[in-house]
Amino acid sequence: MALPRFFAAVVACALLAGTPVLADEIQEINQQYREGELTAALDRANRFLATHPQDAQARFLKGLILADQGKADDAIALFSGLTEDYPELPEPYNNLAVIYASQNKYEAARHALDMAIRAHPGYATAHENLGDLYAKMASIAYEKAQALDSTNTTAQTKLTLIRNMLGEQPGKPATAKPLPDARQSAPAR
Repeated sequence: MALPRFFAAVVACALLAGTPVLADEIQEINQQYREGELTAALDRANRFLATHPQDAQARFLKGLILADQGKADDAIALFSGLTEDYPELPEPYNNLAVIYASQNKYEAARHALDMAIRAHPGYATAHENLGDLYAKMASIAYEKAQALDSTNTTAQTKLTLIRNMLGEQPGKPATAKPLPDARQSAPAR
């Protein structure tokens, strides 16, 4: 699943309060990432993290790069590490949820979003993604109800409504698409 590069721009904004040299380096990594230079951005992030291994923004950005490269297991490990080191940050939990949802691991995604909301109850993105996740799970349940009883018009109507809301194509299984608007943002550290 390609994670939207737009939201990675928030990483650079959050860094302006840090030291200028460090902020410049992360800003340049972020720029490479946004321009789609994923290999170069990852190499640069790894070099930066070799000397600043606990930097939350650099680690978070590396997780975005890994996820965008399709290295879901590596991204999961990185975001999980961030949640252990910085449990007060909701963004790593949110990004774990995005990856889990893309793998159809909806219970793990729900748990991660619950943790994001527990860490920061006002984190709107996690609430929105949780709503999308529940809609996706409802779509799967209505699809199963339809498969068990094709005459159930109530389930069919609900399934159609949710599919329209999620932008799914009729006839496609509900598990074919992850969260429709999987947003991420950078941790503020």
